[in-house]
Amino acid sequence: MRKITVIAFVLFIGIITSNAQVRVSPGIRGGLNVSSFTNFETSDSKTDFYVGGFVAIRFNKYFTLQPELTYTRQGAQVHDYLIGGYGYRSTNYNLNYLSLGAVAKFHIGGTGFHILGGPSLDIKTDDNFPTYEYNPAGVDFALVGGVGYSLPNGLSFEARFKQGLIDIYGYEGIDTSSNYYYDNVILNKVFQIGISYTFKVK
Repeated sequence: MRKITVIAFVLFIGIITSNAQVRVSPGIRGGLNVSSFTNFETSDSKTDFYVGGFVAIRFNKYFTLQPELTYTRQGAQVHDYLIGGYGYRSTNYNLNYLSLGAVAKFHIGGTGFHILGGPSLDIKTDDNFPTYEYNPAGVDFALVGGVGYSLPNGLSFEARFKQGLIDIYGYEGIDTSSNYYYDNVILNKVFQIGISYTFKVK
C-alpha cells in the first residue's frame, strides 16, 4: 500500500510539472470588511478595511496557489446597556489582525472567473475591548471561501466570506446577579469585497 501511494504521488507530481509552466507573480490587495460576531445578541456588523500583499503561484490556466499577508480590521458594533438598564450605547469593538493565508484558486474553464478557498492564521495586533471585562484571544484560525473575476491586465475583483473557528473571548463564568452560568462560543465572521492587482513578471 505504501509503494502504491508513493508511485501515485510521483505520477501526480510528474503530470503537474510536465503540463504546467509555473509563473510566480507578486501582488497587492485591499477592500472593505463587513464584520460581526456569532452568538453575540447585542451586536451588529461594522465596516472597516483590509490591505495586504500576496504571491500568486500559477501552475496552469486552471489552478493558482496564493499565499497572502493581510492586515485586517474586524470586530462588531456592540450595544452596551447603561447602568440602571435605561437605554444603551453603541460602541465599535475593534479586533485587528495580521492574517497569514494560503488561498487556492480554481479558474473555471481557464477563464477569468474563479472560485477560491483556504485557511488563514490570524494574529491579533490590537483591540479596544474594555480590559476589565474582556480579553480577546491572541490568535484566530479561519476558513475563507469566495468567488472572483480576473482581467487580462492583472486587475481582479473578489468577494469572500471568512469564518473564524476559535472562541475569541475564551470566556465562561457566572453572572452573580442571577447565578446564571453561560459559555457562549463567540466567533469572528467577516464578509470581504475588494480588488487586487497582480504584477506581471517576465
